[in-house]
Amino acid sequence: MSWIRSVVREVVGLFVDDGSFAVAVLVWLALAGFVLPRVRVGGHAVGVILFVGLGLILLESVMRFSKRKAK
Repeated sequence: MSWIRSVVREVVGLFVDDGSFAVAVLVWLALAGFVLPRVRVGGHAVGVILFVGLGLILLESVMRFSKRKAK
């Protein structure tokens, strides 16, 4: 059974390098999916809000990773 756990961990590692980044993206997508349809904004604004949020998450992840590498 431990080999199955090891295989699953390796497969997940192929797609998810930074777990906190992946969780942050999923949380942002869930929040955007629940909140943005209820807020009355134009169609393009929803896309911009989604894009900016994902960009900020990416920027935070890159900054955190660069601080880790600098040490």
